[in-house]
Amino acid sequence: MSVKTLELQERTEGKSLYSYQKGAIDKIFKCFEEAAEDYHLLYQLPTGGGKTVIFSEIVRQYLKHHKKQVLVMTHRIELCRQTSNMLTEFGVSNKIVDSKADLSDQKDFNCFVAMVETLNNRLNDDKLDISDIGLVIIDEAHYNSFTKLFKFFEKSFILGVTATPLSSNINLPMKDNYNELIVGETIQSLIENEFLSRADIYSYNVGLTSLIVGANGDYTVKSSEDLYTNTDMLTKLIQAYEERCKNKKTLIFNNGINTSLHVYDTFRRAGYPVAHLDNNNTKKERKAILKWFKETPNAILTSVSILTTGFDEPTVDCIMLNRATKSLTLYYQMIGRGSRILKDKHNFTVVDLGNNLHRFGPWGSDLDWHKIFRSPNYYLDGILSDEELENNFRYEMPDELREKFKKSEQVYFDIKKCYIDSIRAGESSKVVLERSLKNHAHICTENSEDLWDALALAKLLGDDIDYRISRYTKCISKSTYNFVEWLKEDYRKKLNAYLRSNFDEIFEEINGFPPED
Repeated sequence: MSVKTLELQERTEGKSLYSYQKGAIDKIFKCFEEAAEDYHLLYQLPTGGGKTVIFSEIVRQYLKHHKKQVLVMTHRIELCRQTSNMLTEFGVSNKIVDSKADLSDQKDFNCFVAMVETLNNRLNDDKLDISDIGLVIIDEAHYNSFTKLFKFFEKSFILGVTATPLSSNINLPMKDNYNELIVGETIQSLIENEFLSRADIYSYNVGLTSLIVGANGDYTVKSSEDLYTNTDMLTKLIQAYEERCKNKKTLIFNNGINTSLHVYDTFRRAGYPVAHLDNNNTKKERKAILKWFKETPNAILTSVSILTTGFDEPTVDCIMLNRATKSLTLYYQMIGRGSRILKDKHNFTVVDLGNNLHRFGPWGSDLDWHKIFRSPNYYLDGILSDEELENNFRYEMPDELREKFKKSEQVYFDIKKCYIDSIRAGESSKVVLERSLKNHAHICTENSEDLWDALALAKLLGDDIDYRISRYTKCISKSTYNFVEWLKEDYRKKLNAYLRSNFDEIFEEINGFPPED
């Protein structure tokens, strides 16, 4: 019997806690007791581990034993409401401080929940009395919008909670605002003890060198939309869906509303049940869309960043990352949306179309959060650039296509090795494409009964041809757009011509007898 099964039998009401949650609370309160009253403590726990449950119990115990007030800060109004509801479940009477809140009764409450921008306005207008706040809890503490409020709480104990203790702004590391980090249960441990589902990740290599990094350190929406709205990427997305996610409840993350709308149109035209959601939807529309998504078993929901936090739908079976990001936090947040466990759900699928797996490693890999907290720049500097990532790519045929070439034991052709060998032998670099073309002709013929079959197979090799041309132009350090496009077209023409001229000879060499007339 698993740890979770045993503890579920003991858990009879909302305020019951799992053993790892109790252990975290003990560590945090020990720090309360030993540190100065203005100490800044950061607590890390993976998405799905129950951070809100933990700090709600902390609030309950704190108010029980201290004659001070508590303030909980979030960065979104949805999180304000969710946090308020959880605190209420724990028996903590609380007041939401939003833009419409009447604060005339604030003396009747010992706990306040506020969104950062609203709170900043209220404090600057001197509308909220914070003289008795002893504990400040910051949810999603990696967002730097909170730090401007620290000046108001110079005599309060500040507890930040986050799944990823890596600042959203590389110029404002978390170590500058927090004295200490406590690391909670690992994703792997939560999976092994059946608190989280296991991610089965499938990565599709994507050329990202056209993307531009903006001032915030991540890829710009404009450059992302230029890439992810083109026909090739939309085709790759729907092919990946059909290979890995078909008939599964699927959540698609994009970098840009326009991209999400293109995705919506693509899936709708293909006949799949799909909806689009962004921050322009009204509350009523959002509620209706999420209700439909929850109740429809094979629903597809395409969105931008709106569902990365504050969204909890355990029935999600598949996460598609239809974007690239340089943010480790966002990578973990997006995948975490599928990690909620259900009675019959122990695994979920992740499809990566942004080389994020290659950039950050598998979700749940053994990251040293203490080291990342202390030396964030060291960690960030160690992340490979897109060009370095793509240099290590190896084209793999999709399963459906590989089945059409099943008679061939090996379909991969190493362009870089062929180039190095040819240069060492004193040959022209042109022999690389000649040998690649002969390899393509061979596998097409090997899996065909006649010339027409071989020509039909050659038409299916577009992605492999493009990959080989890309590798080749990198080797010869000549890769202008027009030159690369010309090479791709020329290669296809030459492959067809080569098959027409040499099919019979290749067929007989492979099979030991000529093809039938």
